[in-house]
Amino acid sequence: MTDVESPSYVPGHGLLRGRTALVTAAAGTGIGGATARRLLEEGARVLLSDAHPRRLKDHEAALAAEFGPAAVTALPCDVTDEDQVRRLFAAAVDTHGRLDVVVDNAGLGGTAPLTEMTDAQWARVLDVTLTGTFRCVRAALRHFRDQEGGGVVVNNASVAGRRAQAGQAHHAAAKAGVMALTRCAAVEAAALGVRVNAVAPSLALHPHLVKVTTPDLLADLTAHEAYGRPAEPWEVANVIVFLASGYSSYMTGEVVSVSSRRA
Repeated sequence: MTDVESPSYVPGHGLLRGRTALVTAAAGTGIGGATARRLLEEGARVLLSDAHPRRLKDHEAALAAEFGPAAVTALPCDVTDEDQVRRLFAAAVDTHGRLDVVVDNAGLGGTAPLTEMTDAQWARVLDVTLTGTFRCVRAALRHFRDQEGGGVVVNNASVAGRRAQAGQAHHAAAKAGVMALTRCAAVEAAALGVRVNAVAPSLALHPHLVKVTTPDLLADLTAHEAYGRPAEPWEVANVIVFLASGYSSYMTGEVVSVSSRRA
């Protein structure tokens, strides 16, 4: 297999000009941070959210310096806390007047064999990744129900929701749940003029993932990618932007794999 170099960064084309987007887990160098940047490059105003206030503040400052303070705001939010989720959605409307796009990116991983996995480990991953997404999807649909013009929800699932991987039962179960939640929400949301889709990345490499994953596991996952490399976070963000834009106007209830993984 021949390794393929990462492609050149794709410039923005104004696909979301004039729209307001909310992104959870958007502080830092992962998919959430890359998505926030891509949304801004496409002309959107963005409300950043994350459970880590200091990282969130730093990321807000960096993006505001580049795109202007009127384009970027931030509010800490732990998606396991319903009151915080409610405040987050209220802040989006209070700050920007309306909300058009919601990207549910918050999730939690970890590695543990089933025989050693504790109830607390299982419950924590499910609460952040699946139930946290549920709370945000529910808040989004309630908001869009009362707002003219509909809206778009994009959830972050994972190929782990379809493919077995040792030590990942809690993460895989949660991501499979996000896929099912996406499909069910899409059916209910269609009457509201709202689209709900998801991305399912295979492997997007960023510094935080390196800290919580062993080199051997990363090497094994990379070896299964047809390109011989992980995705750049912005390559996943590109697909999220597509799903958030009018170019995907007839898509709802879909889970789009962002993967070069070989069968």
